[in-house]
Amino acid sequence: MLTAKQHELLHFIQQRLDASGISPSFEEMKEALGLKSKSGIHRLISALEERGFLRRLPNRARALEVLKAPEAARTPVRNDNVVPLRKPAPALKPIAANDVIEVPLHGKIAAGVPIEAFEDHNQLAVPAALLGAGEHYALEVSGDSMVEAGIFDGDYALIQKASTAREGDIVVALVDGQDATLKYFRREGKMIRLDPANSAYEPQRYEAERVMVQGRLSGLLRRYH
Repeated sequence: MLTAKQHELLHFIQQRLDASGISPSFEEMKEALGLKSKSGIHRLISALEERGFLRRLPNRARALEVLKAPEAARTPVRNDNVVPLRKPAPALKPIAANDVIEVPLHGKIAAGVPIEAFEDHNQLAVPAALLGAGEHYALEVSGDSMVEAGIFDGDYALIQKASTAREGDIVVALVDGQDATLKYFRREGKMIRLDPANSAYEPQRYEAERVMVQGRLSGLLRRYH
């Protein structure tokens, strides 16, 4: 079953696709649903994707396809300008456009030796196409220990919040509850090994209880000056 907001958003997207073949922007969806932040729209879309009602077309920032209609008995939508779905959406070809989502920017993270991760409240505008499902935040990379993985000093690492990692994932690892670093995650017996991607640096080994995974790398942003 869908929530009222999920149902409302699905109706709005379908209405716009039926009318023009173009997905509404995140800003338009936010205004239509009366939300304060586009991050709420991102969460609703992710939930609709997980339930099989909606699909984001690959390699496009603003390209949505409605896969099936919600139950007809759901609560009517609040927006009087939104018309109900009459049938499942046909396959359409939405036009790509640029949408951005603001994610929390939590300061710098070391790509060398561990440094303290700052917990400030800045925001970073990120293209929606770079983010998948789940909650995300950003960290500014400091150091050169991950250069062989294409991660350079000054890049912005886009992190999907997670408390677990698979072997070989690039993760934000918090060591001893205060020092955060960006490294490959490996298990070595009862130890955790954090591997750099720079032959000039040595792996870091810690007892498992000293290391807490705080997220997995999902993308990068780079600014050129």
